[in-house]
Amino acid sequence: MTLSVDLTHRFAGFSLNVAFDAPPGVTVLFGRSGSGKTSVVNAVAGLFAPEQGRIVLDKTLLFDATSRVSVPVHRRRLGYIFQEGRLFPHLTVRQNLAYGRWFAPKEANHADLGQIVDLLGIGPLLDRRPGALSGGEKQRVAIGRALLSAPRMILADEPLAALDDARKAEILPYLERLRDVMQVPMLYVTHSAAEVARLATTVVVLEGGRVIRQGGAAEVLADPLVTPTGIRAVGAVLEARVKVHHADGLTELEAGNQSLFLPRVPQSPGSALRIRIPAQDVILARHRPDGLSALNILRGTVRHVRAGEGPGALVTLDTSAGPVLARVTRRSAQALGLVEGVEAWAIIKTVALAPTDIGGP
Repeated sequence: MTLSVDLTHRFAGFSLNVAFDAPPGVTVLFGRSGSGKTSVVNAVAGLFAPEQGRIVLDKTLLFDATSRVSVPVHRRRLGYIFQEGRLFPHLTVRQNLAYGRWFAPKEANHADLGQIVDLLGIGPLLDRRPGALSGGEKQRVAIGRALLSAPRMILADEPLAALDDARKAEILPYLERLRDVMQVPMLYVTHSAAEVARLATTVVVLEGGRVIRQGGAAEVLADPLVTPTGIRAVGAVLEARVKVHHADGLTELEAGNQSLFLPRVPQSPGSALRIRIPAQDVILARHRPDGLSALNILRGTVRHVRAGEGPGALVTLDTSAGPVLARVTRRSAQALGLVEGVEAWAIIKTVALAPTDIGGP
């Protein structure tokens, strides 16, 4: 299922002029606060009508300003997950879920309640009311309610923004299951590089109400000129497979023909993973280092060195595990002789990788 968006709207002091196509999978709208992400999602949902434009979901015309077509919100069959769960406080979890199913059309393929409950791990919560739930539990119930409405697409407006890091790490695997198990198309809003790396099939970068880049997570997060949350969000996204869980609490991954060691992950051997490695957590050397505590040492070749406006530089190193990026000072790059084509080694601390940076494929 594909989504095509082309819209223009003038707000007080801000104009939105956005056009993009979202292929099947998870399309992430990535950008700073105020860049227009939520406005785009609300236009797709039918919560406001742009002055000009056209929105088409899988050949179904949802909105067209020229012909004055605007399908009502309840007939668009879109599930909306907000920053807060927005559950009915007087209803139990079971009743909140039933409310979502009430909106599913009779002719739709209804999601199985038991499957959704198992997928989201909310069985023990069914008889509780929202006031007795944690933030992460509320969001899981909100996801379930959206799924039970039999949506053609899920709209998620920064659903993890109100959660702390521990709760984000709890919810991200469930969002991955939506993508991989339920295979529900999703338009997902965030300004978090970790969420982009974990979830995105396609990334649409917004800045000042305009699309400035569209592509895969790896290429977008590797480009400091378009990464909206700043140089600290720049990094590599590697694809790996769980090789073995060791008795000392480490998990060994295989990426290309390289081994990577992480604190133990829950996925079983053979599982595919995406790993985001922030450029600021990578150290470079011209010769293989000896006597270090770091376990992850990758040999590669410098692809290019990009100098920043300040004292820093971004080095891209091609390794057999995939491209790795490192933030160094220009002085260090010059001292090491880091130029295109030379051999170098990337050192990555095992414990530097946050749980939110490690997830499904």
